[in-house]
Amino acid sequence: MTPRTATLIGLTAILMWSLLSVMTVATGRVPAFQLAAMTFAIGALVGSLTWIGRSKAVGALRQPLAAWAVGVGGLFGYHALYFLALRFAPPAEAGLLNYLWPLLIVLFSSLLPGERLAPHHIIGAVLGLAGTVLLFAGNTGSVTPGQVPGLIAAFVAAFVWATYSVLSRRLNSVPTDAVAGFCAVTALLAALVHGLVEVTVWPDTMLQWLSVIALGVGPVGAAFYAWDIGMKRGDIRVLGAASYATPLLSTAFLVMAGFAKASANIALAAVLIAGGGLIAARDMISKRS
Repeated sequence: MTPRTATLIGLTAILMWSLLSVMTVATGRVPAFQLAAMTFAIGALVGSLTWIGRSKAVGALRQPLAAWAVGVGGLFGYHALYFLALRFAPPAEAGLLNYLWPLLIVLFSSLLPGERLAPHHIIGAVLGLAGTVLLFAGNTGSVTPGQVPGLIAAFVAAFVWATYSVLSRRLNSVPTDAVAGFCAVTALLAALVHGLVEVTVWPDTMLQWLSVIALGVGPVGAAFYAWDIGMKRGDIRVLGAASYATPLLSTAFLVMAGFAKASANIALAAVLIAGGGLIAARDMISKRS
């Protein structure tokens, strides 16, 4: 697989994650950790189904403790912190802090062996950050002391996901099949937390059940496998900068579904984010790398 192909596969994860918000809204009132347990279990099943006909694929679960710590720590740690942030902090402010992770991925990539951070990578990431700030502009309000823990959780979550993504590159000997195991353990941990802090609420309608299944198959399933391929074999700097498209596309899907309204801010944010992504991807587009 060429780096270009791996990068394109990684970009599909960004597209799937942009559907996360609208699909989550469609699941109804299922508690956060219960939803995580259900969808990560489905995601693990999606990965394990690809083992059919590949008898040696299950051997991917035999990985060093460090690989499991990075995989489970990244998947469960990030989602636990993000759910905590949404519980205690305003969604707009929490989302803005959380979306520091694309910029952090671009910056952290310079620490990887053989990677070079060029000016256009930084410019692209900063433009994406500016577009994201604009996307949330006007939706933020005053922050109370009780919301500070949630904001801290969102900030730490950004570092956790960026670290998980970049360390995946360092652990490139760990096959993508192992992600199914990471999803399974994440589902178990989410179920344990759900049992401790939440009351079980099952979906009420067929649409809600289908939304849960779709979440598990796509944004909380196939997306993690695609992202793993992109991080390990693709252009990590391009993927980091392109990740700013996630909140923009997510907002666009919410507008199309009738859950949000279009605005001039969204249009301008689209220009900044798209422009930043194109600048960061200059090498790939010109086929020089």
